Amino acid sequence: MSTSEPPPWPHCAHGADPAADPVGCRGIHVPGHTVCLAHLADDDRDAYLAALTPGASIDHRGTNFTESLLNAFLNALRDPETGHPCLGHAKFGLATFEGAALFESAIFEDCALFESATFKGDQALFDQATFKGGANFASATFKGQAGFSQATFEDSALFGEATFEVGSAGFGSATFEAATFESRAEFGLTTFEGIALFDSATFEGDAGFLMAIFKDIARFISATFQGDALFMDATFKGNTWFNSATFKGDAWFESTTFVAANELGPLVCAGRVVLSGAAFGGPVTLSFAARRLECRRTRWSSTAEIRLRYATVDFAHAVFEYPLTIAAEPDPFVLTNGRQLAEDPFPILPIPRDPRVRVASLRGVDAAHLVLSDLDLSGCLFAGTVHLDQLRLEGACTFDTAPPAVWWRWPPVRFTERRVLAEEHHWRASQPGAVQGWNVAVLGAGRAGPLQLAPVYRALRKAFEDGKHEPGAADFYYGEMEMRRHADDIPRSERGLLTAYWALSGYGLRASRALAWLGAAMLLTIVLLMAVGIAHDTPKQTATGTVPAGGGKVTFEIDKGDPQNPTGNRFTGERFEKALNVTLNSVVFRSSGQDLTTAGTYIEMTSRLTEPVLLGLAVLAVRNRVKR
Repeated sequence: MSTSEPPPWPHCAHGADPAADPVGCRGIHVPGHTVCLAHLADDDRDAYLAALTPGASIDHRGTNFTESLLNAFLNALRDPETGHPCLGHAKFGLATFEGAALFESAIFEDCALFESATFKGDQALFDQATFKGGANFASATFKGQAGFSQATFEDSALFGEATFEVGSAGFGSATFEAATFESRAEFGLTTFEGIALFDSATFEGDAGFLMAIFKDIARFISATFQGDALFMDATFKGNTWFNSATFKGDAWFESTTFVAANELGPLVCAGRVVLSGAAFGGPVTLSFAARRLECRRTRWSSTAEIRLRYATVDFAHAVFEYPLTIAAEPDPFVLTNGRQLAEDPFPILPIPRDPRVRVASLRGVDAAHLVLSDLDLSGCLFAGTVHLDQLRLEGACTFDTAPPAVWWRWPPVRFTERRVLAEEHHWRASQPGAVQGWNVAVLGAGRAGPLQLAPVYRALRKAFEDGKHEPGAADFYYGEMEMRRHADDIPRSERGLLTAYWALSGYGLRASRALAWLGAAMLLTIVLLMAVGIAHDTPKQTATGTVPAGGGKVTFEIDKGDPQNPTGNRFTGERFEKALNVTLNSVVFRSSGQDLTTAGTYIEMTSRLTEPVLLGLAVLAVRNRVKR
């Protein structure tokens, strides 16, 4: 209502000035008088207060209450049996409370209306209130509807242990739509038996709803929380809406119970959304644009979908028995009215903003029903995850990569990146002589060594294979073999075998390494054959026999001399061609037919054993990288 417009009730008009304030005091007339309670003569005010009885209906809209006037007014309504103020139908629209507004244990038998009310005193104390109809005063009982729409609380507003009951007509609500709480708002232990409406409310200080109970609809649509919002141990039994709500601090829902909430968000939180220990009783969709989401020990009793932007997710020890999806939202969330959710409260984020969603931990989670989509898993802790082989990875889920072992590389030397887990980064960084690039463990990451990481890599490899992503599975096979090679529980002979397997071909996954060894082996074979393997000359066949004196049949013996060791210049073009021919035939298990010395024969046999194996490892590595 504009300050220049008169209220819709007969008002006091005290202090009206045509130039400065043509309306004057907006307080409603006291019955039988032409002024409001604040400007009533002392004798008339005493008579009016003396005539009030507990449970009386009152109307003091627009009245300016000082602390002393409010106390005298409430004392006149105090029930002698209970000692608590008791009001019937109470209207305080546009009222102003200059001092402390003390309504402890007040009882509102009917509607209590505080639309556009302003509390300007040191404190508005409502501790230990009982709200039975949807209002909020300490220990007060509201049996009808309580409205605080567009109210302004310039100092603390305390609603601890309040109860909002459903009225005799079967309905009731606590309405704080567009209310402004300029200091701390406390609703701890409050019970809302009817509808709780906080649409477009503004909490400029911390908002406390610890152990509050919402038995019907709870709506915080477009609400703004400038400080921390505390909903720890609260219970939401009906539908719960935080659509387009803005949290500029942290949003705490720790150990909160959502019995029938089917949607939470989309909302924006510049700090943390804490759902640790929370419980969801039915299917639910969570939509957050937040800096961090903590879901430690959170329990889902039905299917759920979590759609996020910007957030880092801690999902350690979360419990769910039905499919649960965590997905990154590439574009801003779209509200029901078709508009995009504004993401302005992110001054702490870098420019340009990075909407990627990172997972910090999945430890202790049973991943049999878990689906991850388009997430950054480079810092995720997997050790201790159950049924990790059944994890489903959709979209572009990224992992961290291993740093190069050396920083100098010249063609054709190259470094092949592979996906690695954050725990391997932490373990490698803790080893003596670790190369630069391995990330050290963050606080609380714990310690996981090769013995713990080998089964993790094995499970992720199977998950990729089941998802028909063989090249991705190859990286986790490499990691599994690396952890086995460094584990302390394998015999030294097996470790030596794995080391040779790694050095020769990168566990059958590095074709270039196997080809390099093959080239080196062929070159060595050629050099050795040229040096000592190829005979000096090709032995010539000779025929010997005896001619009978009287003629007759002649018998010849055909023989061939032994190859002679080379002498003189052994490294000639002719000898190189012969050695190359022998070596190439050895690679494919063929005999060249070349005359060789005794040493050359053994060199050829060794070549025919080792070089085909290296060629096979190279072919295997290529196959592992391209198969589907």
